[in-house]
Amino acid sequence: MENILIAGANGTTGKKIVNLLKSSQYFNPVAMIREKEQATQFKKENIDYVIADLEEDLAHAVTNIDKVIFAAGSGGKKVIEVDQEGAKRLMDVSKIANIKKFVMLSSMGADKPEKADDIKEYLKAKHNADEHLKSSGLNYTIVRPGALTNENGTGRIKLEKKLNIQGEISRADVAETLVRTLNDDIANKATFEILQGEKLISEALDENAMSLA
Repeated sequence: MENILIAGANGTTGKKIVNLLKSSQYFNPVAMIREKEQATQFKKENIDYVIADLEEDLAHAVTNIDKVIFAAGSGGKKVIEVDQEGAKRLMDVSKIANIKKFVMLSSMGADKPEKADDIKEYLKAKHNADEHLKSSGLNYTIVRPGALTNENGTGRIKLEKKLNIQGEISRADVAETLVRTLNDDIANKATFEILQGEKLISEALDENAMSLA
């Protein structure tokens, strides 16, 4: 089984990713948490974890890790330090550690942050992190969802390199999409947007496999 580091494992979307990986026959989740107190829930479920801060040295966090999912966020409080520089720091140590794939939870609008109104700084930080990943030399997938909701997942999405429409998608469906892109033959060096839709997640990824890169 491949060890998957989840940055932001204690967040709302991160917890869903951990749970999906826990039931996978291919992947073993390794929850990256910032404080020792957050370990209790993961210990209870026999989930591996590592304590690491995105604002500090991260070399130890990628030891014995095969792939990474970055689902961390500062909630708008430290967009430069965490969403941008923290992400870049994790990419840099991942490159040194020969990580096989880096899956980035980005955001719709990160391609043109200057067009945004209220979350311009956040989108700018995501844009800069995405660009760093693209030029890092790592194999990567960048997933850009619309507005996140806490609704139940449907397992169905709308997926395109660029959707050109606004909309929502559940965190559950985002988590499933991120986990599916961990597979070696799916969405390599690819960037795409997702919203709630009609196509099964696996089908949407398969259909767009050739056009995403």
